[in-house]
Amino acid sequence: VQLQASGGGLVQAGGSLRLSCAASGGAFSSYVLAWFRQAPGKGREFVAAIRRGDFNTYYIDSVKGRFTVSRDNAKTTVYLHMSSLKPEDSGVYYCAARETSSDNGYYVAVRNYTYWGRGTQVTVSS
Repeated sequence: VQLQASGGGLVQAGGSLRLSCAASGGAFSSYVLAWFRQAPGKGREFVAAIRRGDFNTYYIDSVKGRFTVSRDNAKTTVYLHMSSLKPEDSGVYYCAARETSSDNGYYVAVRNYTYWGRGTQVTVSS
């Protein structure tokens, strides 16, 4: 499975961006899909995820109400729409996938995911 993230860029605080992550290979509809981010000098941090069957979503507290994760199984793509961006949202954003057989569980750790994209840089200026 290959994941390719895109859509990052430079935006002013308060602005919006939409990240996309296109998948190729594998059974996309059976994956939990997630977004992580990593700021310079910090560890990789869970941001949001969407489950495979019920499309239930969950988020880190700091982005709730501002970020929305969605998926299009027909296009084998997961999205992260980010609004009201803050400088602390800056970092490299990675998409990740994990194959599951059901919608049980919430996966928020790096070790929970098998497949990773290369990342796309998001910079929010103040």
